[in-house]
Amino acid sequence: MKEIEHKFLVDHNKWELIEKSTPQLIVQGYISKSEEKTVRIRIKGDKGFLTIKGKTVGISRNEYEYEIPVSDAEKMLTELTDKRIRKLRYEIIFRGRTWEVDVFEGHLTGLILAELEVEDEDEHFDLPDWVTSDVSNDKRYYNALLIDAENIPLIN
Repeated sequence: MKEIEHKFLVDHNKWELIEKSTPQLIVQGYISKSEEKTVRIRIKGDKGFLTIKGKTVGISRNEYEYEIPVSDAEKMLTELTDKRIRKLRYEIIFRGRTWEVDVFEGHLTGLILAELEVEDEDEHFDLPDWVTSDVSNDKRYYNALLIDAENIPLIN
């Protein structure tokens, strides 16, 4: 399946003012990560997932995601990954589209990213006033690289 995703930094002050859904906790780690492919283990709420992503071209990449038993995901995170990302994910509906907004914890505290999946790279959509810089093509904001990030602009 093809994933086409736009990614934006979020204005903290405006984010605090909007009505939010109840977030889900996401904990994820990487078994393998390179420019060509990533293999991710994720626990989202009470479900586990194994996700394989291909090389990103523009803002598109092939993605294969499979639900796995959460107990397997927990074991894989413990046994096969050395670092993890923790974030709270909010789903926000804006003008008929679902934005996924991640509020990061741990070493990434202060980073809030909004993502919107689209059908086509050239698809037009309206931006909420709480998003700021488009970082879709900035590799520093890929989760596989954020896991090791030290000096990344976290607040916008």
